Amino acid sequence: MKKEINVKEILNDLGISVAAIILSLVLAALIMVLAGYNPIAAYTAMLNGAFGSTNAIANTLAKSTPLLLVGLACAFANKGGIFNIGGEGQLYMGAFFAAVAALAMQGMPRMVVIVACLLIGALAGGMVGAFNGFLKAKLQINEVIVAIMLNYICKFLTSHYVNGPLKEEGSQTAKTVAIGDEYMLTKLLDKTQLTTAFLLALALVVIMYFFFEKTRMGYNIRAVGENPRAAQAAGIAMSGTVVLTMGISGALAGLAGATEVFGKMGRFIDLFSPGYGFTGIAVAVLGRNNPFGVLLSALLFGVIEAGSMKMSYEAGVSTSMISVMQGLVILFVATPALVKMFKVKKGGK
Repeated sequence: MKKEINVKEILNDLGISVAAIILSLVLAALIMVLAGYNPIAAYTAMLNGAFGSTNAIANTLAKSTPLLLVGLACAFANKGGIFNIGGEGQLYMGAFFAAVAALAMQGMPRMVVIVACLLIGALAGGMVGAFNGFLKAKLQINEVIVAIMLNYICKFLTSHYVNGPLKEEGSQTAKTVAIGDEYMLTKLLDKTQLTTAFLLALALVVIMYFFFEKTRMGYNIRAVGENPRAAQAAGIAMSGTVVLTMGISGALAGLAGATEVFGKMGRFIDLFSPGYGFTGIAVAVLGRNNPFGVLLSALLFGVIEAGSMKMSYEAGVSTSMISVMQGLVILFVATPALVKMFKVKKGGK
């Protein structure tokens, strides 16, 4: 009986998400018409830009990769009842420390450098997340406020070093020295940005699913997120669980930053993120915090991102319309969830 209910809930969430996406696209089309654009030409161009060729599909998947990793980070925290809005700062710390570690390990075997630096990047993001979790668990400080402040601290700290002692000599832009082509992740398709980082992200989707469904630790995190008082009464260590949840969430975001360095940039570049940490929140919301849902959500946002440029120069639609489309998707998807949450809380009182 339990499995049947779960299936119904999953299908219901999927139906809500699909309906929300359709409604957002329809409303975006109406806005385009009012602005004097042709929505059919715009959507056709966007789909061509995302799926029009093998290279286009590869680049769509590449753009989805950091969104998938940060989306998983946000979903992981959400499972534990914590709102991780600090993914952007954790992303920057992961990218920065992974790049610095690679520069310090020059000359070492390729796989040793890649594995070690990806782990270092994840650890850097994880430490930022765990610190936030510690303040919440031990001092009862709101994690959202701390995360916002940490975002600024992390971004400006990395910016200081890449504009100062670690800046590439003679460069006009704030960036480190290149880590070297021999240490870059393997491309899955030549002349594209699609690398083995995408395969790593897919593996983490599966691992995260089984972690929450099959392990005791995953059950404890879900229990704390769904009913903290009952979890505490059952003997679950609340403080440790909160710190662990935020630590793993931060590690996933930090890994996203590290894969950007080793998969695309080849170095740390100041202000490289277009807001992956914040878009990841929307990805998690759209995916209903289910790892496979987050995968589909990240792919959707990847399609929008990948098709935006072609939509701009073929249909003449401003790239700002992409932000409008993303905002509408988030609005339509989040509203039913917020209403449901309000009803549950009201019923609980």
